[in-house]
Amino acid sequence: MFQSIRTMIDRYRETRALDALTERDLADLGMTREQVAHFIRMPADTPDRVVAMARIFGLSEGEVKRDHGEWIDVVEVCAECADRGACGVLLGKGDLANPRDATFCPNHKTFEQHWQAA
Repeated sequence: MFQSIRTMIDRYRETRALDALTERDLADLGMTREQVAHFIRMPADTPDRVVAMARIFGLSEGEVKRDHGEWIDVVEVCAECADRGACGVLLGKGDLANPRDATFCPNHKTFEQHWQAA
């Protein structure tokens, strides 16, 4: 219960900070106000999950973050995924994980395209 209250307070603070951002601040971030708001609401582990899933496809963190716009899109898609349980199981396999086992992932095609191009 305490953690839920803490999360609510943290999100309130983050939302207040978002409200204080100027258009210039947002441009410097390379994100829209809506994208920042979405990042505030998403589970905190989402970017780490994206990097871990990309590694299953043979991509490094640098490769998956190379294109900032695409990175933002992939993280947003991951945040909306309804298969966090399946994702957790696959990521828990570590080096035994295989891209063929990630067909549930809504970013599968994006990772696969990069994997095949690499």
